[in-house]
Amino acid sequence: MKRLIPIFFLLLVANTFSQTTDDLSNYNEPPSRLRGVIEKFSEDYGSLNRFYTAQTSPNRAARLRTFYADWLSFLNRQNFESLNADEQIDYLLFKNYLAHEIKESDRRTKQFEEMSALLPFAKTISDLEDLRRRLETIDPAKTAALLNELNKMILQTQKGIEAGTVPKPKKTVANRAAQTIASLRTTLRNWFNFYNAYDPQFSWWNAEPYKTVDAALGNYQNFVSEKLVGIKADDKVTIIGDPIGREALLQELEYEMIPYTPEELIELAGKEFAWCEAEMKKASREMGFGDDWKKALEAVKNKYVEPGKQPELIRNQAYEAIEFLEKNDLVTIPKVARESWRMEMMSPERQLVAPFFLGGETILVSYPTSGMTHEQKMMSMRGNNPHFTHAVTHHELIPGHHLQGFMNKRYRPYRQLFRTPFWTEGWALYWEFLLWDMNFNKTPEDKIGALFWRMHRCARIIFSLSFHLEKMTPQESVDFLVERVGHERENALGEVRRSFAGDYGPLYQIAYMMGGLQFYNLQRDLVGGKKMTNKQFHDAILKEGAIPVEMVRAILTKQKLNKDFKSNWRFYGGLPK
Repeated sequence: MKRLIPIFFLLLVANTFSQTTDDLSNYNEPPSRLRGVIEKFSEDYGSLNRFYTAQTSPNRAARLRTFYADWLSFLNRQNFESLNADEQIDYLLFKNYLAHEIKESDRRTKQFEEMSALLPFAKTISDLEDLRRRLETIDPAKTAALLNELNKMILQTQKGIEAGTVPKPKKTVANRAAQTIASLRTTLRNWFNFYNAYDPQFSWWNAEPYKTVDAALGNYQNFVSEKLVGIKADDKVTIIGDPIGREALLQELEYEMIPYTPEELIELAGKEFAWCEAEMKKASREMGFGDDWKKALEAVKNKYVEPGKQPELIRNQAYEAIEFLEKNDLVTIPKVARESWRMEMMSPERQLVAPFFLGGETILVSYPTSGMTHEQKMMSMRGNNPHFTHAVTHHELIPGHHLQGFMNKRYRPYRQLFRTPFWTEGWALYWEFLLWDMNFNKTPEDKIGALFWRMHRCARIIFSLSFHLEKMTPQESVDFLVERVGHERENALGEVRRSFAGDYGPLYQIAYMMGGLQFYNLQRDLVGGKKMTNKQFHDAILKEGAIPVEMVRAILTKQKLNKDFKSNWRFYGGLPK
């Protein structure tokens, strides 16, 4: 009997082959001789980073500084004019990266000096780890004596602070010191565990002194956190952060190729915020609330789905976006990318710092769990209502983070070294701009959801830059999100905590809106100017890697470059029409 092949399988095979081609150029980017240089640098850095595991070690800092300087010298010896266009882009990206790492090394040294009075014992610990890494022979009796002295030094430092002989630092510096003490404690633990039990003499001499020092470090960390910072172990509300100041902000903006001052960016964010408020009023009138858009926003928040239905909602919104992209021929969506995105629910602990979505190959969905308080449940459901999620599901999946991550791993993966949130988050936010213009959000409720997030991104610029300029506190940032944008307070706390916890760079939160505006205005020039189609424009971007958007512009416009290139693209083109 002849076996019948299911029709869906035949369709799947046909669809697979309809998206492939025998043209090998579709599988490879044009070659760059600097690819090998960058890949070897990355591997060498990885080796050094894994060798010098004591993060506070002066030896680590000196070795990496020399390492960066050597590679920068190598680049400077190259004949820039003899490089092809792709190689010139790689040259400038690599040079920019190395110069930035050297400046960052200097900034970290300065930060350590600010807290050195609280950490006079740090070098003793990092030196022990450096000796271990070099596999130098140790004298167990001498290390026991060293640990004994180390314990005394920790206790004396704490007593000096209590007595006032060691000056009390700013809360932000003390908070940084508390985090550094935790790192030093881990370093010392790794050093001890390397020898303990494997060397009977070491254990006999050092087991008790180490236990005493470890306890002293733990107690000292708690002392610094509670007495100098003002945060207890169970405090989930207080946010401190670590403002970097105007000079460091300018350095970071230069590295990201954003030729604006922090003050100019805050002003631009204010203009965009005002545009959003005007559009909010239009949508509010459509819903029957007149110009009181906050009442309309409240009505939208209360349209949440019942518990258990959020995954279905997100799935449907994900496929709605994909179908819209394909119908309008906006970007190539490889079949495997379309079928391989996944969904998981976010843990209650993670929702404390990510109250909405996180995305990529897997979308992590925030929604309340049974163990949350009633207030937490209501804030989570209201903050993740269908109209809010409609505007950002595609940001996290396709054409946003899932698609960009899929393509980044397949084209110019060596450029991951130069990864910037202005490309990564900017690309995802740009699509919110473009889909708004294309009337993807048809109902006033969906428009309010989209505008809420757009205002949120404006607010991020205002509060994060103002914080780093020391003109706004974390608490004022939370209040700003609640009062001006309409956030639930618990969600605003999570957002600000995420911004200032130290897991993200100081410019990360401004990168959404500013990177999005870069792509938006570049699309205006190239697609609006009939130089490319939308699909050509988007496909080309996805094949160049997550690099500063000004470098993407240089590639697409075939800009003539020189080895001393400086960012000069004043990309802000005003408000949308």
